[in-house]
Amino acid sequence: MISTFSSGNFQTFCNHLSKKDKHLKAIIKQHGYPPMWTRKQGFETLILTILEQQVSLAAAFAAYKKLKARVGTVTPEKILSMSNEELRECYFTRQKQGYAKNLAEAFASKSLPWKQFPEMTDDEVRHHLTSIKGIGNWTADVYLMHALQRTDLFPLGDIALVNSLKETKQLHPHISKDEMLLIAEPWKPYRTIAAMILWHAYIKKRNIRIDA
Repeated sequence: MISTFSSGNFQTFCNHLSKKDKHLKAIIKQHGYPPMWTRKQGFETLILTILEQQVSLAAAFAAYKKLKARVGTVTPEKILSMSNEELRECYFTRQKQGYAKNLAEAFASKSLPWKQFPEMTDDEVRHHLTSIKGIGNWTADVYLMHALQRTDLFPLGDIALVNSLKETKQLHPHISKDEMLLIAEPWKPYRTIAAMILWHAYIKKRNIRIDA
């Protein structure tokens, strides 16, 4: 069964989690409900997510804004027409230049059935996305969470999420991923919403401004 969140049920899921977990409840009490972070489905969101790999949100969005200023709407055709030098001027690293081109080719050739993603399971979507070089589990998770609004992702490849979990639960700095997944187990089937609550705490604690 495919489970999604929307403006109609998001706060209900937050309330459900706050009843199950005192730490999540405390975050909501202190900072309010997290924003319902969503993005439109499609190519442009995946390019932004590639830019976000292993850098700060601010750095990624600066690159994204530079790209948008140069080409307007970001399409596969525009990315394929750009030289590596032009992509570099938009702050794409050499590695991410290749990732962006791989993704653009998959969209242009229609080998990625992204329009059918809403009808696919999380694992099916992940399989299609990670078949493209440069898209790993974290990028797939972020797309599933923000673009497809699936309710039960918990991307432990996300440094901010991991750090917020450790801070919130006062965990050992070197706790294993398996142990963190066990902590998140009671939050099923709403681990995406739990992740958003934890991100909310991380952002508020550090006074980070989110542009995208």
